[in-house]
Amino acid sequence: MSYQFFDYTAIEKASVKRQPFTFFGVDNALNISRHREILANFPDISSGGSYSLSDITISDTLNELINEIESDRFRALIAKKLDVDLTLKPILVTARGNSRLRDGKSHTDSKTKLITVLLYFNDGWEHKTGRLRILNSDNVNDCDTEYSAAIGQMIAFKVTDNCWHGYKPFEGQRQSLQINYLADAKYSRQHIVRHRVSAFFKKLLKPFASL
Repeated sequence: MSYQFFDYTAIEKASVKRQPFTFFGVDNALNISRHREILANFPDISSGGSYSLSDITISDTLNELINEIESDRFRALIAKKLDVDLTLKPILVTARGNSRLRDGKSHTDSKTKLITVLLYFNDGWEHKTGRLRILNSDNVNDCDTEYSAAIGQMIAFKVTDNCWHGYKPFEGQRQSLQINYLADAKYSRQHIVRHRVSAFFKKLLKPFASL
């Protein structure tokens, strides 16, 4: 396949930190020449929460990007940098379009996940809140490193008991893909079902949102 979207050199050069847990960030993980095209073709998600890709409309551009995310080259690079064997591990990609004030609370990811990769798709980010924080504890103010949510920003980390992360409350458009390598294939359906159930109720309740 043709690899067009990621700047693999930038990702390879990114420094991996081991404290407070194993993670790294890349400011321009996506080739700058593709930014306009990607932004113009990101799915229109007006509600909060995560969506399975099967439950939203995916453009040809985003489909090509997702194919690259699911490629052996991208998998091998993430595995090497975070020192995790991802051979044959299932991958799950979900999308977000909007943040609610209740979102972003400090949390660790489920043990069903081995690796989490966050990739952002916003045209710049001047807001003081809504920036992803790598945390030393469950306190969102106990920040080790803070990242923008501008297009091309990528953060990847190993899922551990102390992989605390979150962001200060922000309401509005905050577009991203969450990429997870799962511990076992049996967890794939669990996550997909959860996202689909969530999406169903969001659609059901949307007509009442303005009442």
